[in-house]
Amino acid sequence: MEETVMGVRAVEPVPGQGQGQDWDDIVRIWEETDAPEGCKVEIIEEIVTVAPPPSNDHSATASLLQRPLYTVIPEDWGIYQTLGVQLPGRGGIYIPDLVVVERAVLSGPGNRVPAAEARLVVEITSRANADHDRVSKVNGYAKAGVELFLLLDPWHSGRPTATLYGEPEGGTYRVLETVEYGGKISLPEPFGLDLDTGIFPVS
Repeated sequence: MEETVMGVRAVEPVPGQGQGQDWDDIVRIWEETDAPEGCKVEIIEEIVTVAPPPSNDHSATASLLQRPLYTVIPEDWGIYQTLGVQLPGRGGIYIPDLVVVERAVLSGPGNRVPAAEARLVVEITSRANADHDRVSKVNGYAKAGVELFLLLDPWHSGRPTATLYGEPEGGTYRVLETVEYGGKISLPEPFGLDLDTGIFPVS
């Protein structure tokens, strides 16, 4: 059953879209979509989607992850929660729950950066749109050449898991590690961080 917040369905294609539509028109719809505050508006598989504001557990997970990440990243890197990352061609525009990029990438106008500039992207699944994170975004980030993708999945078959993807090649990731919440997952250099997933809340 889909969750609703302020009348916006958890993942709702914006009307008037279809295959073959001009990419510039899709981006314009994305830029002009007037969603309630806190909602996430993305382009996934050429469809503009609107997801409601995250749950408290979701927000807490993002905050708890930022703390250890800030202890290991260089001074000229940043961690962002609302930054758009654009995939090549018509691949899409995603808003990761967290993305780590060099701050210099954000210089100049605009509201998004090339996905390939991301050093790490993190997605935290929500019950209503978990499949986007587990399938569409895994494929999208791999095709874009994002170095590391951490998927935190508290809704994984009743057994919350964390999966680290890396070494993108030919549009496909290698699964570097998967642990159930409570275990530690190792982010390789340049992070060099053993992340304790037991700190994350479980709904």
